[in-house]
Parts: sequence; C-alpha cells; structure tokens
Amino acid sequence: MKIGLIGAGRLGICLALLLEKAGYEVIVSDCRDDYVTRLNNRIINTNEPQVVEMLDDAKNFVATLDNVEVIKNCDIIYTLVPTPSLLDGSYDVSAVWQVVEDFKNCEFPIHGKTFVVGCTTNPGDCEMFQEQLSAYGIDVYYNPEFIAQGSIIKDLQYADMVLIGGKGKHLDIIEKIYTQIQIIEPKVHVMSTTAAELVKLAVNCFLTTKITYANMVGEVMALSGRECEISKVLKAIGDDTRVGSKYLKFGYGYGGPCLPRDNRAFAAHAKKLGLEYNLGLTTDSFNQEHSKFLVDWFVNKNEQNLPFCFHYVSYKEDTDIIEESQQYRLCLELLNLGYKVYVMDDLVESQCDDRIIWGIPSEEVFWIEL
Repeated sequence: MKIGLIGAGRLGICLALLLEKAGYEVIVSDCRDDYVTRLNNRIINTNEPQVVEMLDDAKNFVATLDNVEVIKNCDIIYTLVPTPSLLDGSYDVSAVWQVVEDFKNCEFPIHGKTFVVGCTTNPGDCEMFQEQLSAYGIDVYYNPEFIAQGSIIKDLQYADMVLIGGKGKHLDIIEKIYTQIQIIEPKVHVMSTTAAELVKLAVNCFLTTKITYANMVGEVMALSGRECEISKVLKAIGDDTRVGSKYLKFGYGYGGPCLPRDNRAFAAHAKKLGLEYNLGLTTDSFNQEHSKFLVDWFVNKNEQNLPFCFHYVSYKEDTDIIEESQQYRLCLELLNLGYKVYVMDDLVESQCDDRIIWGIPSEEVFWIEL
C-alpha cells in the first residue's frame, strides 16, 4: 500500500518517516521547492531527534511539489498542512480546502481513495470536506496527533491514544497503520469527525487549564511567603487521583504553536454556538499575566541587581520555536526594564531581539530558573 502525505512540515515529515519505516511506500508533497529537493537528497535541517537518521535510512520515500501526484499514486492520503489562527481565534482551513479541490480536479479515477485530515481544524470542518468529496467516492477521516515539539517521533510511537473521526470501509486500515508505527498498544477512540475535532481542542484546553491552575497556586504560595513549599503543595494536590500530577508544576506557563491557539479556537467555536464560555480565554489571559508576575518575582529576588541569564528562551528546551514562548516574553519584559540579559542556547538567535547577549555570561549573573 502506498501512503501519501500532503504537507511535510515538522509533524508531517516525522509521520511520513515512521510510515516508511513500518514498510509502506510513502510520497510526500510540500510547496517549498528547495525543501523538496533536500528531502529527495536525504538532507534535512532539524532539531527533532531521530529524523536525520530516519531520512538517511529511508528507501521507499520520495518528495514532490505536486499534490496531484500524491493523490494519483497513493491509496491513503494524509494532509498536515498549516491551519493558522484567524483574528476571532478559529482556524483558517483554506489550505485543507485547497487539497479538497485538488481531489475534485483530478483527471483520473479517485473513487475509493481515503482522505485523512491530520491538522487541527474547527469542529464541523471535516463534515463539510466529506460533503464535497462524497460524490467522488472518497471517505474523509479526522486523525489528529497529540505530540510536543522536540519529541515528535517518540510521542507518535508512545501515544496515549489514537483519535479517529469518521466512518467507512477504511477505518480498520487506519487503525492498523497505528499498530505498525506504535511501540506500545494505544487506546483507540473512534467517533464522528465533529466529535473528534472537539476532543482535540478540549484535551489541549484542559491541559492549559491545569498548567494555569498550578501557576495560580504557585503565585499564592509565593506571595504568602511559602515559596519553598510550592512543589510540596502541588505534589500533594497531584497525588489525589482525581487530579493527577501530570502538568501540575509551577513554571513559566504554556506556549508554542498549539496550546494557546486551541484555547482560543475552542472559545471561538463556543461563541458561534451562542455560548459565552470564558474559561479558555481567562486561562489564556492569566497565562500572559503570569509572565508579569515572574518579572516582579525575579527582580525582587535579584537583590544585587545583576544581569539576568536564561538557559533558553524558546517555548520548550531544545527546540527552535519561539512562537508564544513565555520565556521569551519574560526576557523581553526584563530587557524593557533596562536589564542586561544573557541567553545560553542560541537556537533561536535569529528570531530574537538584538539586545540579547548570546552564549556563556562574561560576568556574574542571576539565573532565571524555575
């Protein structure tokens, strides 16, 4: 069986290489000419663990600029194209609609092919994709991944669950694919596409709420003079099995390309239904205000008025992603207050404020650590 993947970005290339390793012939398409050339030459510039080695070893993998070539030559076609946020918080799925149009404009038989949407979409979007493609004999499924940048391959291989939205004769095949790329046997949840789209948003909204709750407790503890016991208090809360300890730690807050956007998208969808659910937006607001609390906290602790130093300012250690990074937000606040700021990890230097001093500090500094 040949599997196609339209959109070979950070997640797409990882999924494609795992599928190839599992024994499938894989064709990926991407709109970046130089990137496609490099992929075919087995060259990639990435910080994701295992990707360089897996690409180098790939025998049944080819990249193209042409989505139609992928559709023509593959039985199952995944899409992981970008779905950026709109001003109201919802997702812009125009790139997915373009793939739908690519299917419809094919001048060869496409009946019986399977279209799997893996990028984050708004609840109800996949139903509309299915309405457009039903007449062509194509089943549409929604199958998002739950991963973190910097550990994508590992997260795909050790997923807590596999979420599949949709119905049709190829459902068993999609489930089987995951048994072949996973090291552990995941829990598989099958439901309608709209329900699955809601699950994707709701899971991430719950995680951000939990992260924010931990930071709220930490702030209260710090202002109560019990900073030294923040971790003890959160561990006690987390040991209650109704709560759980994952994501219950005092820290910078959440950031990156997914969690903040999913909060806003969930709130935007609720608003379209006439519901004023403010929890997601309140969580998002607290997360941004938390960096201001940390500024005051670190400045007060820095009694010698030393320059500050961060280990990293990307949203997550060992990644080159600065999108909505709480660490970078904190860094900018300190720079704007007139402090000298060092950053050890230079992975994101080209994306950052030129006032930052990169590398090992040449003087005594106050370390930003949580």
